[in-house]
Amino acid sequence: MFIQMKGIQLYAFHGVDPQENTVGANFYIDLSLKTNFSRAAQTDNLKETVNYADVYQAIKEEMRIPSKLLEHVCERIAHRLFGDFPSIEEIDIALTKENPPMGACGKSIGVSVHYIR
Repeated sequence: MFIQMKGIQLYAFHGVDPQENTVGANFYIDLSLKTNFSRAAQTDNLKETVNYADVYQAIKEEMRIPSKLLEHVCERIAHRLFGDFPSIEEIDIALTKENPPMGACGKSIGVSVHYIR
């Protein structure tokens, strides 16, 4: 069982180049959370699953903290989600930056990581 959150767009200030920390950029997050929500499916009770609105809030808060590396941002997000939501067993995160300043054309460049509790 997986909760999927795809195409989350947030403006943030991550990057190695000082300009990236000043100007910022659009970032996109795709998230897959492995959890057992069979009880929620039976009871129709939000308390029996992971509330994706709360997940979104946690992601927004972590994205507000500037980092040089997207790898570091993903690590922080995963630790936060594992800490805030004990029922999450695994996390897949893809984090991309729109049009990074690297001297080449690219719609988005990023990383994807798989975490297991």
